[in-house]
Amino acid sequence: MNSLAPSPLLPEPQGGARIVLATLNAKYIHASLGLRYLLANMDTHGGAGLRAQTQLREFVIGQPETRMVEELLALQPEVIGLGVYIWNVVETTQLVRLLKTLRPDIKIVLGGPEVSHEVGEQEICRLADHVVTGWGDVSFPKLCRALLDGPQPLMKVIAGEQPALDELALPYQYYTAEDLAQRLLYVEASRGCPFKCEFCLSSLDKTAWAFDLDIFMAEMEALYRRGARNFKFVDRTFNLKIDNSVRILQFFLDRIAQAPDVFVHFEVVPDSLPDRLKALIAQFPDGALQFEVGIQSFNPEVQQRISRKQDNGKTADNLRWLVTQSRAHVHADLIFGLPGETLESFAEGFDRLYMLAPHEIQFGILKRLRGTPITRHTAEFAMAYDPHTPYTILQNSTVDFATMQRIKRFARYWDMVANSGRFAVSLDLLLAPGSAFGHFLAFSDWLWQTTGKTHEFALEKLVDLLFTHLTQVRLLDPQRVCAALLADYQASGARGRPQCLAALLGGPQKALSAAADKHGAQRQGRHLSQQLALRVEIQKAAAAA
Repeated sequence: MNSLAPSPLLPEPQGGARIVLATLNAKYIHASLGLRYLLANMDTHGGAGLRAQTQLREFVIGQPETRMVEELLALQPEVIGLGVYIWNVVETTQLVRLLKTLRPDIKIVLGGPEVSHEVGEQEICRLADHVVTGWGDVSFPKLCRALLDGPQPLMKVIAGEQPALDELALPYQYYTAEDLAQRLLYVEASRGCPFKCEFCLSSLDKTAWAFDLDIFMAEMEALYRRGARNFKFVDRTFNLKIDNSVRILQFFLDRIAQAPDVFVHFEVVPDSLPDRLKALIAQFPDGALQFEVGIQSFNPEVQQRISRKQDNGKTADNLRWLVTQSRAHVHADLIFGLPGETLESFAEGFDRLYMLAPHEIQFGILKRLRGTPITRHTAEFAMAYDPHTPYTILQNSTVDFATMQRIKRFARYWDMVANSGRFAVSLDLLLAPGSAFGHFLAFSDWLWQTTGKTHEFALEKLVDLLFTHLTQVRLLDPQRVCAALLADYQASGARGRPQCLAALLGGPQKALSAAADKHGAQRQGRHLSQQLALRVEIQKAAAAA
């Protein structure tokens, strides 16, 4: 069966449902693409009428599990399918416990990357009736048909069947009007990845497969006409097939002329940015285009060890071009804790990346995702991971536990100070001259020793702490530091009064507010409106997801 052009919206069934698809999203602003694929393919691969018996329910981490159970049981389902991910497995396990305690007759089916590997080692898999590993678009509907109408399946663990992409019904019609208005929409022009980076689950793919581009673009046009303006492409290698990339970029560029609030996020291969792509990228206006650029490490030995192919020279050139010659917002990723990476070699890579001036450096700590080949280095490099989600590295042969803890705090403080965008002027004082990594690590250590916490810093308190560090530890000129902090604080639009700026903010509150409004307008522009404030939140969610 070929994936047809966009079909009319189908009404959501009312009342009960024999099958419920559910998951716990990290935030409300996320919308599950995986569940919508399952929903779209219920009839296609489970037989006519199955979709009409199925409803979708999305929850958010932090909601009481009893409330979720109450809502699910009110639908009187016979089968509940749950999407399980690294961020929700703990809460989903409790959800399954409660469901099985109250209604052991309901069949619980699990799917998703967290339960596609090491199935026998997980409590949630023991509690459930069935687990679909890998692709579920075909296997889950078939399983539901068997559970409802027989014959009953004999196997608990069912290996997901991978169909050709043109045999899948596309899911985009199942984004609701509320999704389009308030949430980040996930889309994919391709699946899989040809690269073998051992920390990533995509390393298990044999290659990348592209959806039929005509059909996919028709779906994007349908979403756009319905009012969709925020698109996150989940393709691991958006710029792998340049002809497709050019057509997709041109599609969004054409629509920005009529709808300036269009926002698109792509993950790109950092060392492949041909002139055809650059010519299009350069035409996008501010706030419309966001790139996630996976650097991970600039250390050639580490790259080779984890099977990561990357031309570091071309990567640096392309990143420099994106920052200086385009108006795209650029997020560059680094991973600390890779086998053989030392604190010193990582610092060199961090400083090299910082000099390229991406808008954000997303600084992650290595996680042992279930099923990834990174485990082959466990013995040789004494890789010790937290046994609980998210399975973060605790130490290895080149980085001890105490140092790893320092770097985890560094990552948290870096998000708070550097990636927040609230200290653009002051950050230059903090990180120069010399090693940006070294200066920020010293600040991170001092901040931890001074406060003993990594969260819940009020902006005003953080301003005062920066002032103290820069003047008393770094011994910088207090007037210069105050001028930088004042510019940053006023640009943020905040209305408080940090102690270090009290004298400078001592004028009438009305004048202070006017100054803050002026600076805030210069920095944020149209983002001050409610709709564009939502857009900023969506951009942050796109980068973090």
